[in-house]
Amino acid sequence: MCSIFGYSGSVLSPERLKEGFDKTTSRGPDMSRVLRTGRGILGFQRLSIMGLTEEGMQPFSMDGNMLVCNGEIYGFRPLKQELVEKGYSFKSDSDCEILLPLYKEYGTDMFRMLDAEFAMIIYDARKDDYIAARDPIGIRPLFYGYDSEGAIMFASEAKNLVGLTDKVMPFPPGHYYASGEFTEYRDMTRVEKVCRDDIETVCKSIHDKLVKGIEKRLDADAPIGFLLSGGLDSSLVCAVAAKTLREPIKTFSVGMSEDAIDLKYARAVAEYIGSEHHEIIITRDDVIAALPVVSAALGTYDITTMRASVGMYLVCKAIHETTDIRVILTGEISDELFGYKYTDFAPDASAFQKESEKRVRELHMYDVLRADRCISVNSLEARVPFGDLDFVEYVMSIDPELKLNKYNTGKYLLRHAFEGDYLPQSILMREKAAFSDAVGHSMVDHIKEYAEEKYSDAEFEVRAGRYAFAAPFTKESLLYREMFEEYYPGQSHMITGFWMPNREWEGCDVDDPSARVLSNYGDSGK
Repeated sequence: MCSIFGYSGSVLSPERLKEGFDKTTSRGPDMSRVLRTGRGILGFQRLSIMGLTEEGMQPFSMDGNMLVCNGEIYGFRPLKQELVEKGYSFKSDSDCEILLPLYKEYGTDMFRMLDAEFAMIIYDARKDDYIAARDPIGIRPLFYGYDSEGAIMFASEAKNLVGLTDKVMPFPPGHYYASGEFTEYRDMTRVEKVCRDDIETVCKSIHDKLVKGIEKRLDADAPIGFLLSGGLDSSLVCAVAAKTLREPIKTFSVGMSEDAIDLKYARAVAEYIGSEHHEIIITRDDVIAALPVVSAALGTYDITTMRASVGMYLVCKAIHETTDIRVILTGEISDELFGYKYTDFAPDASAFQKESEKRVRELHMYDVLRADRCISVNSLEARVPFGDLDFVEYVMSIDPELKLNKYNTGKYLLRHAFEGDYLPQSILMREKAAFSDAVGHSMVDHIKEYAEEKYSDAEFEVRAGRYAFAAPFTKESLLYREMFEEYYPGQSHMITGFWMPNREWEGCDVDDPSARVLSNYGDSGK
C-alpha cells in the first residue's frame, strides 16, 4: 500500500497539511515526498512493491503534469511497450509510471482502460486543475472534502482529512473527478447481457477467470504471503497460487486460544498444498486491547466489520513484525458475488441479483475497507483476486437462477468450478463460517461481555440516544460508535449504516449480523 494526498487550495497551511498526511505513514513507510502544484500540493508515502529503486518514487512528473497513485496496474508491461513505441521513455520499473503518458494519450478515457486496483490524483498543469479517480470496486481507498473556500482535497484515508474539512466523504468507486464534477466511468453491477450458458460452461469460465486473476496478482518485486482461514475463498486463492508458483507459499491463520474453528481446516489445506504455514493464536486480552487500534485504523462503527477486523489486524501485525513479507493475497469479494448464508433466503433470482448489486456497490465501506486497513496499517499491501474486474463483470452477468442455492450447498458454482485436485473435497464443499466466528465464537462473546461490563442499561439508553444516524442498538454497537467518534468526530455519514442481512426476507429479520443467528447456519461453525 501507499498513501496519497492532494490539495488544490491555499487556505490550509503546509504545517496543517503535513499533520494530516502524516497520519498514514504506516501505509508508506519507505519514502515520503510532497511537491507544490500551482497553489496546491501533491504528496506520496511509499511502500515499495514494484520497481523498488528510488526512480520509482512518486510524484511522477511529465510536461508539468504530476501524478500520485496508490495502485497496482496489472498487465502494465504491454501498455508500457506500446507507449515506448510511441516515443515515451521511462526511468523506473514502476507500473504507475505509465499513467501520465496514458493520460496524455487518452485523457480521462484512460480510467476505463485500466485493469487495476487504484486511487490516483493527477495535476494537469495546462488546466491548472486536479483530476482524481478510483477503481471500479473501491479496493484502493480514497476520500475527499473541501476547505472553507471550496477548494477540494483528496487523501487515501479519512483520518488524513479529519480536522482539515468539516465533512469527509468516500470517493465513489468507478468515478473520476474533473472540472469540479464527478463522472461515473464504470459500474461493475451493470449487466449489459445476461449469460445464459449451461452450468458446466459457466463453471469453466469461473475457473479460468479466477485462476487468471490470481496469477496476475503474484507479480511483485517484494515477498508475498497469503491469509488462509480454512474457508473456501482463501483456500482457493492459496491452492491456485501454490499450483502456479510450484514452490511452497507462506500461509498465515489466526484463531482464539480456546475455540478456534478454522485453524484445523487451514492446517489441512496447508498440508494438502504444501505451504509453509504459520498459526497466530490470540487471547481475550489481545482482542480487547486491539479494539481501539482497529477502530482508529478502520474509520467505521459497523458491527460485523469491526468483529471481522480484529483477527485480521492481529494476524497482519504478526506478519509485519516477524517476516519480510510486503504483499498479502486475501479471499474477500466472493460472498458478494456468489452469496452469503442469508442469501439462501432470497425469494427469487431477481432479489438475489439486486442484493448482490447492493453488496458490490457497498464493498468499499465494509469488507474491502476491512482488508485495506488491517493490512495497510501494518505496512503491507492487500491484493484481492476475487475483485479482478473481468472476473467480477463475468460473475455478475451469470443468470442469477444458477446462483440461487438450489444445490443444498452455498456458492455451489464456485465449488464445482474447482472440483479436482485443488483442495480436499471436505474443504471444497465445507459450508461457510463467518470469519469473526471462525476465529472462535469466544472472540465475539468476549467483546459482548466487555461491552456489557462497560455500560449499565441506564448508561446505554442515555449514550445511545445521542446518535440520530445509525443509532447504536446494542451495547457492543455503542462501544464501536464511541470509539469511532473519538477518532472521526461527526463523520458517521461515511458509512451508510450497519451491515445486516436483508431483513425484508423471511428468515433474515435478525438483530445481529453474524450468520450464527440464522436458522440455516447448521454445521457451518463446527
